[in-house]
Amino acid sequence: MLLYPFINIYFANIYYPDYINFFISIIYITESITLFFYVMIVSMKFWQLVFARFIPQTHFCMLIRMLFLRMPVLRLSFLRLLILQLLLCALPTSIAQARNGFDLSEATIPTTKILPGGPPKDGIPSIDSPVFIAADKADFLTEDDLVMGVYLHNTARAYPIKILNWHEIVNDQINDSNFVVTFCPLCGSGVVFDAIVGSETLDFGVSGLLYNSDVLLYDRQTNSLWSQLLRQGVSGTYAHINLSVIPVQHTTWRHWQEQYPQTAVLSTDTGTERDYNSNPYEGYDTSEDIYFPVEATVSADFHPKEWVLGITANGKTKAYPFSQLAKNNQPQVRDNIGGQALTIHWNSEENSARAEWQEEDGGTATRLFWFAWFAFHPDSEIYKADE
Repeated sequence: MLLYPFINIYFANIYYPDYINFFISIIYITESITLFFYVMIVSMKFWQLVFARFIPQTHFCMLIRMLFLRMPVLRLSFLRLLILQLLLCALPTSIAQARNGFDLSEATIPTTKILPGGPPKDGIPSIDSPVFIAADKADFLTEDDLVMGVYLHNTARAYPIKILNWHEIVNDQINDSNFVVTFCPLCGSGVVFDAIVGSETLDFGVSGLLYNSDVLLYDRQTNSLWSQLLRQGVSGTYAHINLSVIPVQHTTWRHWQEQYPQTAVLSTDTGTERDYNSNPYEGYDTSEDIYFPVEATVSADFHPKEWVLGITANGKTKAYPFSQLAKNNQPQVRDNIGGQALTIHWNSEENSARAEWQEEDGGTATRLFWFAWFAFHPDSEIYKADE
């Protein structure tokens, strides 16, 4: 009985906005304390009768009467909890299924799995007016720092992970191509999307919500939520609409510079004061801890934070764990997924991998943590070095 209120608090935190959560929590905690003390009193009286080795019917009736008739506070406590449950059931769906200002009433994913990550909507500020500098001016970067690299319209740009850790989203444009660079520190996943959907150019922000521990984006034009790793809208006007993926390399600053010496790099002039030389997720990438629940229990085949290159083609998926690519120790691995031929390029010195498709738009590749890939693709094939 005493666990019941706390179970409800947990579910309330999923279904209801913060001001309702606070109200629910205060009532539940107060009533639980009341119930606890009165149950203790009744238990003590009961055991007194047991140790007396004599519990005649008159004593049992006296105990029941004392519980429900002589303790009006206890009786009212049960009544208040019952009324609260009825009120919660009567809440309008639009209120009960809202979170961080987003309407989840017609979400395409289970609303019970959409969790607050801590910061409110835009609590993690996106970079909407990125400033770039030449590679030789990027003295805040070391050769081993990770970057996401985009090459588009003969223009190379690098987006340092040490900046993306603090912002997660960069709205950018090269020539007439609008795109959004997204990075989820919890999943280690970096994906770049075309920001033009239909005839509309979208600007994206950080919702403060997560699904399977992965960031949910939102667009400022319609307030729709988008899943980074599902690569589609999950609520609002653009529910079920897919985003087009733009190829990106997730590698070291040294490796990216070697490929594109004339690259520009996102500067620390972001309009927000942050210590970009510090890592807010220090130690997370080596720990086995996963901060937020995921739908699929992570497979024990690999460390939860093992880097993998996740491949998707024609509805088929396959993961290439870096440990297996290193064990194989071959610079190229040829494969066929969903009828699409591809080559995995492995760089042992940089501990990085990328996919090259035989046909243009053959599929997509994402570097991310093993647990995150498995959460979204529990039936995925897995590359093994002895294949």
